[in-house]
Amino acid sequence: MSLIWLEAVLPLGIIAGMLCVMGNAQYYIHKAAHGRPKHIGNDMWDVAMERRDKKLIEKLSAADASQ
Repeated sequence: MSLIWLEAVLPLGIIAGMLCVMGNAQYYIHKAAHGRPKHIGNDMWDVAMERRDKKLIEKLSAADASQ
């Protein structure tokens, strides 16, 4: 009688497993589509810094190519 809680473990384990599978599927699909993991909490500041970094890298690579 004291092991009746074990009846709930199997369905909870299935639910937890499916949540993990769905989360990992989203991660790998996004990584395959964009080539890098998703940036969590990406706000306007992060977007602006990514654009700035991309411009700086392009300028540096153009300067290296011209030398």
